Amino acid sequence: MCRNIRTLFNFEPPATADEIDAAALQFVRKISGFTKPSRQNAEAFNAAVAAVGLAAEYPLRALETRSPPRDREAEAAKARARAAKRYGTVSPSA
Repeated sequence: MCRNIRTLFNFEPPATADEIDAAALQFVRKISGFTKPSRQNAEAFNAAVAAVGLAAEYPLRALETRSPPRDREAEAAKARARAAKRYGTVSPSA
């Protein structure tokens, strides 16, 4: 899976439409190999992003879990700590 696609399920507050769209865009970029499609492919590329976004939104709204919602800031701090351990440096945003 693409490194830039993040888990969006079971967060408080729930994932926003912008976060879902960003994940859909990253997914379509990854599978198509385009970061920016040509004018000839733009319509198909944008339609694919919209379709993936709709498909992704359904499970995010329909799935249920018994675990408590995760905190975005706490998860980001854990990710920064993992990166610092893996790369031996501290992220500039830390």
